[in-house]
Amino acid sequence: MNSAPVIPTVFDVQRIRADFPLLARTVYGKPLVYLDNANTSQKPASVIETVSEHYRQHNANVARAVHQLGDEATAAYEGARDKLARFINATSRNELILTSGTTQATNMVAYSYVLPRLQPGDAVLTTVMEHHANIVPWQLVAQRAGATVKAAPINERGELIVEKFIEMLTPEVKLACVTHVSNVLGTVNPIRELARECRKRGIPLMVDGSQAVPHRPVDVQALGCDFYAMTGHKMLGPTGTGALWARREHLQAMPPFFGGGEMIREVRFDGTTFAEAPHKFEAGTPNIAGFVGLGAAIDYYQSIGFEAIHAWEQQLLSYATERLRDIPGLRIIGEAAEKEPVISFLLEGAQATDLATLLDLEGVAVRSGHHCAHPLMQFYGVPATLRASLAFYNTREEIDAFVTALLKVRKLLL
Repeated sequence: MNSAPVIPTVFDVQRIRADFPLLARTVYGKPLVYLDNANTSQKPASVIETVSEHYRQHNANVARAVHQLGDEATAAYEGARDKLARFINATSRNELILTSGTTQATNMVAYSYVLPRLQPGDAVLTTVMEHHANIVPWQLVAQRAGATVKAAPINERGELIVEKFIEMLTPEVKLACVTHVSNVLGTVNPIRELARECRKRGIPLMVDGSQAVPHRPVDVQALGCDFYAMTGHKMLGPTGTGALWARREHLQAMPPFFGGGEMIREVRFDGTTFAEAPHKFEAGTPNIAGFVGLGAAIDYYQSIGFEAIHAWEQQLLSYATERLRDIPGLRIIGEAAEKEPVISFLLEGAQATDLATLLDLEGVAVRSGHHCAHPLMQFYGVPATLRASLAFYNTREEIDAFVTALLKVRKLLL
């Protein structure tokens, strides 16, 4: 695990917590300890207020009206695209398609980019640690084309076996895809190295960035991948928001995934011509207020800075890991050398769901289940795990409360 970096003195977790209204509530009469951030993050007041203000003062459809409200809504919506493009260091705002999240983004690549290129005998390469959203779309298009989906292995520590991934980059592979950060293990994958090896072989690389963007700066140019997907509700933003970044040459070659209004240049019954990317992929009325809120979420991240965020989260991860290791019979699943603040674990003799239910009664919100990662559960030979996932607004005191509650419920179950 990474050694904990020094936290900049400007980082004040209690001041930050005051920005998140929901963190002040109680559950079953106990202070809420929210440790389900890999599932969805909480929202700062600035995001909540921005969405409310949009509906109160600027509500109108985008790109279709010449009146002032339409201009204001369009400016705010497209402004979110600009913020996202800068946030991940895209070379152009036109490389960024606004989606409902990573799942839509992945399906867009599957059906618009991969399917037209697949032939019988071809393959898509993924890994054992992937979320179902980075497995099932590839299976669906592979079945249509008579192709296959291959999965690169991991080791017991939960790390991708990089040399095996590279060995599997054979000529029949038309796309490789990998998560930047595992939603179950917290493992950080070496995207630059994987992208470099894919480029040598002319194989595009798609990255699921859902669990990376909330914790670390992402620079798609430096990473060298071809596609990068992200989800807004995991990065302080509203649900139903996200984005797909793709290299310009891919977007130009891809046909539209959805058809409808706003993605066209001209519609005639003898043929339709489409708008340029990204708009040709954005049919229909989008989640305007949601993206305006996502723009505010990006502003919030930048007001704190990822150096401070990452340093604090790594200290929390180290502290939580040490506390959990002291609990008899507790097994941590996945201890990669480089991790983001996610800890999956099992307690001998107790079912994960029972533990999560009892912890909830103590005010502690954690996740139990397969975490949309059945192949990973199968690798470890377990049906489910308990997952505690941290964010920069969590505290050491919350970790102590979590461990105290875990020891209490352990006595009830064992």
